[in-house]
Amino acid sequence: MAEKKLIVSSSPHLKGGASTTAIMWNVVLALLPAWVVGIYYYGPRAVWLTLISIVAAAATEAVIQLIRKVPVTALDGSAVITGMLLAFNVPPGVPWWMVVIGSAIGVGIGKQVFGGLGHNPLNPALVGRAFLMASWPVHMTTQWILPRGGSLSGAVGIDAITSATPLSVLKLSRTAILDPSSTPEIVEKARASVEAIYSAWPQAMIGNIGGCIGEASAIAILIGGLYLIIRGFSDWRTPLTYIAGVALLGWIFGGAEGLFTGNVMFQIFTGGLFLGAFFMATDMVTTPITKKGRWIFGLGCAVLTVFIRRWGGYPEGVSYSILIMNIFTPIIDRHTRPRVFGQSSKKAGQ
Repeated sequence: MAEKKLIVSSSPHLKGGASTTAIMWNVVLALLPAWVVGIYYYGPRAVWLTLISIVAAAATEAVIQLIRKVPVTALDGSAVITGMLLAFNVPPGVPWWMVVIGSAIGVGIGKQVFGGLGHNPLNPALVGRAFLMASWPVHMTTQWILPRGGSLSGAVGIDAITSATPLSVLKLSRTAILDPSSTPEIVEKARASVEAIYSAWPQAMIGNIGGCIGEASAIAILIGGLYLIIRGFSDWRTPLTYIAGVALLGWIFGGAEGLFTGNVMFQIFTGGLFLGAFFMATDMVTTPITKKGRWIFGLGCAVLTVFIRRWGGYPEGVSYSILIMNIFTPIIDRHTRPRVFGQSSKKAGQ
C-alpha cells in the first residue's frame, strides 16, 4: 500500500464547493438574458458578433497556452465570458474583425501575458474594449443600429436630427448650451433635447433604445446579476455602491446647464452602468477581496463614471472607471485587511 503523506499547510483551510469552471459557466448563464434581449432588438447581427468574439477569445487563449506549454483551459468558461463581455460592450454595427481583435487583445494582453486566469490585474474584456476605443473611436461611437420598435436616443424627433445614443445627446446638448457662440434658439433646442431624453429612461430599462449589444435591457442584466448574487458567486456590495453612487452624483452633477440637477433614472438606466456594475466591477480576480474594499471600489467607480460622463471627452465612463479602479485593487486590499484575532490594529496595518 502506498504510504499516505500528511500535508500541513498554513491557514485558511476552508474550501468552497464550486470549482472555477462551475463559477465561470454560471456567469455565462447569467449573461444569457441580456444576450437574448440584445438578439431580439438587434437581430442576427447580435448572434454572430457575439459568437465570433467568443471563438476569437477561446482560440487566442488556446494558442497562447500551447505556445507557453501549459495546460489549455480555453473551455473553462473564462475565455467565453471575455468574448461575450467584449461583444456586449461594442455597438452592434461594428465590423466583425473588430471583435476578433478586441477579444484577442483582451485575452492575450489583458490576461495571458500576466500568466492566465487569477493573475491578470485588469478585466480582460475591458482591456480589449479600451484598445478598440483608442484605435477606432469613430466605429466605437457611431456604429449604432436602430433597435426593433425603438429609437436611438429615446426621442424620435432627436433621431431625425442626429444618430446618437442618449448619453451622446446629453453630451452634445451640454456643449451647445455652454458654447458662447450658440444662439438663444440653439440653446433652447439643446435644453429641449435633454428634457426629451430624460423622459426616455423607461425605454432604456426595457431595452428599446440605442446602445451596445449587452446594454440593451437593464432588467435583463439585473436578472442575471441577482442570479449570481443569490448563488453566492458575486457580492452585492460593489454593484449596490456603484449604482447608488452614480444615482446620487449623477443627480448632483449630471444635469445640463440651465436644467439644474440630473435625472436619477436616466443616469442609472442609460449606458453600460448595470452591465459594468453586475458583471465587470464584481470580477473575482480584478476587484477587492475584502468587504470594506468592495464598498470603496464601487464608490470609486461611481465617482469616475460621473466625472467622465460630465467632464470627459466620451459620453460614457463605465469601462474606464472600472479599469482605473482595477489598478488600485491591491492598494485597497492592503489597507482594508481585517485585523487578525489577537493582533493590534496598528500592527495589522503595517
